[in-house]
Amino acid sequence: MTLSDAIRKRIKFYLNTKNMNVWKLCKLSGVPCSTISTFMSKKTELIKLDTLLHICEGFNITLGEFFTDTIFDTVEQENNRD
Repeated sequence: MTLSDAIRKRIKFYLNTKNMNVWKLCKLSGVPCSTISTFMSKKTELIKLDTLLHICEGFNITLGEFFTDTIFDTVEQENNRD
């Protein structure tokens, strides 16, 4: 699993856990819905760390909490590096 896929899974996990949809996350995080939707639909593979920080703030969690999951123990390097 790539890092981007693992991040998507964690975002989905917190959307379900917090009983939220993407629109509500956009409102709470201040991140444009187009940014989150494009990442979640795999139209883009990369997400900036500061964007992820705002998403975490929308979930009312820290970056540490977000990354505290065994899913990140086995991530693979993205293949689109030059």
